[in-house]
Amino acid sequence: MLFCQPIRDLRGGGYPMAELLVRMRDEEHALVPPGEFLPVFEEHGMMPQLDRWVVSHALRCLRRGSRIPALSINLSGQTLADASFPAFVEKELQATGGAQGALLFEIDESELASAMDGAVRTATALRAAGCRVIIDSFGATARSLVYLRHLRAEFVKIDGAIVRKLLTSAGARSILEAIMRIAGTLDLGVIGSCVEEQDVLLRLKAYAVGYVQGFGVYQPGPLEKLAG
Repeated sequence: MLFCQPIRDLRGGGYPMAELLVRMRDEEHALVPPGEFLPVFEEHGMMPQLDRWVVSHALRCLRRGSRIPALSINLSGQTLADASFPAFVEKELQATGGAQGALLFEIDESELASAMDGAVRTATALRAAGCRVIIDSFGATARSLVYLRHLRAEFVKIDGAIVRKLLTSAGARSILEAIMRIAGTLDLGVIGSCVEEQDVLLRLKAYAVGYVQGFGVYQPGPLEKLAG
């Protein structure tokens, strides 16, 4: 089943997008943590099928009239290596009449060291189909700028380790300042992730970060309940 976590716009208010989260229920209808079932999908090479399932259900939700106008989907390394995935997304968009920009795809920095070629190919094709791209965990490595240059993403999501240290670490604040300078130059949207405290949210707002996400902003919940 799909849960989602809305992402708040700090400038205009509201929740213009939400990140989709895959959940599973066991035989007794209890939620199984992703860390228990996703490794099974990965071990058996099934992540591309799972990501396709997420795309199809996201587009159905959007077509029904979602209260949240855009949904973001995390792409696995296996899917980045699947050359047929962008064509599947384009076909689904055409079949459901998906709005331009209503689907976003998140690519984690941790996947890029070993899957850069596939990521660039996939990101380029998805953008051509009318989707947008987010680099997740941005700022986590020294190669963040290299990844940004190659992927040409519309958004970056600041690594949670940086966000959590904003109140206590001058180094974290320096990294955030550098990210905001780059974002201003390249006209990038910036999302602060893992926001759990109000003081952290206020600090991100003071640095002109445009969007925030985390348990201190909005708790994840079933997609049908939050987006409708």
